[in-house]
Amino acid sequence: MKRVAFFGPPASGKTTIARKLASHMGVAHTDLDEILFVDAQPLPLEAFRAAADRITRGDAWVVEGNFSKLADVVWHRAEVVVWLDLPLRLVVWRITIRNLRQLFGLDTSAQARRLTWGRAFFGRRSLLRTAVRKYRHNRPRYARQVAETAALGVQVVRLRNGREADTWLAEQLGRR
Repeated sequence: MKRVAFFGPPASGKTTIARKLASHMGVAHTDLDEILFVDAQPLPLEAFRAAADRITRGDAWVVEGNFSKLADVVWHRAEVVVWLDLPLRLVVWRITIRNLRQLFGLDTSAQARRLTWGRAFFGRRSLLRTAVRKYRHNRPRYARQVAETAALGVQVVRLRNGREADTWLAEQLGRR
């Protein structure tokens, strides 16, 4: 396994697992959010696609992000696509904790640099509200896209809870 793509809802553990796996494999890890949100405004779609294309042309990489619109340049080039499909209640809990950590300056990620209380919890387009809406709306589409990706010969791993994710990662790292 040399090319791995992770996706799933916010706070599903993509970054944590992807970093650990990339470190173990000795390959580059890319968080697509770090590319998309370089400045105050997100990159235009074509520039974002071009950046993802450059990264996934390599022989070995680990990429993570919740961008199924890049399936052709990320998922289809991967050897393994890992879908972190955690329960909504767990995603909501993790988003709440992550938002609080970011708001109190305990996290300096690309998202944290743009976060306000309204954006985190209270606005019509708050991260929490958007995550719940997208979770419900996107899961059927993800299932279709993952099936299309699997039909291309890409191994798809669907992890439905934290225990499954921990077990899968431990197996990849050679720990049981």
